[in-house]
Amino acid sequence: MTVTTVTPPRLAGSPEQGEPRRRLRGTLRWLVPLGPALVLLVIFMAGPILWSVYIAFTNETLTGAASVNSHFVGFANFVKLFGDEDFINSFLLTFIFVIGSAVIGQNTLGLVIALIQRGRGRVLRGVVNGVVIAAWVVPEVVAAACWYSFLAEEGTLNELLGSLGLSQDWLFSAPMLAIILANIWRGTAFSMLVYSAALSDVPSDLLEAAAVDGASGWRRLVHITLPLIRRSILSNLMLITLQTLAAFGLIYALTGGGPGTASQTTPLYMYEQAFRYFEIGYGSAMALVMLVIGAVFSLVYLRLIKVDA
Repeated sequence: MTVTTVTPPRLAGSPEQGEPRRRLRGTLRWLVPLGPALVLLVIFMAGPILWSVYIAFTNETLTGAASVNSHFVGFANFVKLFGDEDFINSFLLTFIFVIGSAVIGQNTLGLVIALIQRGRGRVLRGVVNGVVIAAWVVPEVVAAACWYSFLAEEGTLNELLGSLGLSQDWLFSAPMLAIILANIWRGTAFSMLVYSAALSDVPSDLLEAAAVDGASGWRRLVHITLPLIRRSILSNLMLITLQTLAAFGLIYALTGGGPGTASQTTPLYMYEQAFRYFEIGYGSAMALVMLVIGAVFSLVYLRLIKVDA
């Protein structure tokens, strides 16, 4: 005997048919208010980025025939780029600048200041925070002017060293050192704030128990504090690395990339090629390479954060 199962017809407005409608209404409920913001992001952010990517594969210029009748040149700009000794030099200087200024300088000094302030009085913390943050909030041009007046041959530092029979001219003899110190001075506040917030979440009773067990301050730092704030360290490193990769105003105002090309990082070289020599396509190719490098750094840091989670 064969039993036949008959499926009743679905009625209009049944749960099966109403589910897609409810999902659509739920999507529209959050999409419609965000619509104007999404349109602005596409126009003013995604649009210019996509246009820059396209220009990187053309011979676009600001003046001349190519500014009117530019055409697709494929990877010609990138072949020229990686054979350009000045670009290679600027990339190496950018790497030195990022490692010295961000990874070692701002990151380490910010952590040290945050550690020193931990457990100190409110007045002392307020004074230190005010001084450090004041350097962070000033415009880059103002920060560059301060450091120029400090390091110049007739500047404040030489006035102080003159009484000891010493002198320095770092803006010409060691321009990379000058811009690294200036950027550390200006950017340390961000790392300090990140680490101050992270250290506030470290349980004090855990540190006190380790101290009772005989652990020194250094061992408590290495084996307890740093592992507990590891994710904050990685997040801070990612943010300050990306900020420092794109640093332009401070270097341009302080040394202009000179003397010669001694402090010409890639953002300055890119600006020179695009807006001084009007090679927009070539400059956009450099920008695309820097964008890829920044993305690689971000992926590495995010991967490390994910592994630590």
